[in-house]
Amino acid sequence: MDIRTTENPVIRWAGRGLKRLNDRHPWNHNHHFHPWILRSLPATSGRVLDVGCGRGDLVAALCAHAGRIDGIDPDQAMAYASATRFHENPRVRIWRRTLAEHSEHSEHSEHAEHSGLLGTYDAVTMVASLHHMDLDEALLQARDLLCPGGRLLVVTLVRPAGVLDQLWDVANALANPLIGMLKHPRPAPEPSRPASREPGIVVQEPREISPPVREAAWSLGTLRERADLIVPGAVLRRREGFRVTLRWQKPRELTA
Repeated sequence: MDIRTTENPVIRWAGRGLKRLNDRHPWNHNHHFHPWILRSLPATSGRVLDVGCGRGDLVAALCAHAGRIDGIDPDQAMAYASATRFHENPRVRIWRRTLAEHSEHSEHSEHAEHSGLLGTYDAVTMVASLHHMDLDEALLQARDLLCPGGRLLVVTLVRPAGVLDQLWDVANALANPLIGMLKHPRPAPEPSRPASREPGIVVQEPREISPPVREAAWSLGTLRERADLIVPGAVLRRREGFRVTLRWQKPRELTA
């Protein structure tokens, strides 16, 4: 039984109660791992690629730790928002691309050396983007884009596929509001109804664009199995916020 999708009335009732607590003390599960990403970067990071950069929050954090940051996102709204955010920063470049397209461009561009697309990234980061892609292809492409000694740093979702996974989901569900209360002790204000300028007319405030959402199609076991083959030696950890982290350093000499 998957507690994320079950129709069990007791679990659904408990889930609604936990959601109310989470709404009162919200926290961003992806931003929570930005410090882990920054701590895990190589000592010298001349060039970093952020895959699935979204609105560019991690890109902004990376600016203090890398000489050049490239961000890619296949979603038009996300890529536009990020490109607009950094349009005056000469050290940041944003493309509307998939990882596959970026990898292919790095291999065939006549100006790759000058455009920064050769496999010379000191780090490739993925926060909540790996599960949107084909697992094997994404790991292979990220591996090939890294320079020798470069690091792959991933924060991802996985699908529960066993008793241990289910227990970990329960632990995460219970810990989630506690982490929120630690991060934001004061309850978040209730959303207010926009004021009407004229009777019967409600002014609609512009909404912040949200990134696409997708459930993971593979489990931690599958991720571990594929990582062992493609990026052997990768360190995987179950983490809070229903997340899993993967950390891998490319050997100085990699055999196919």
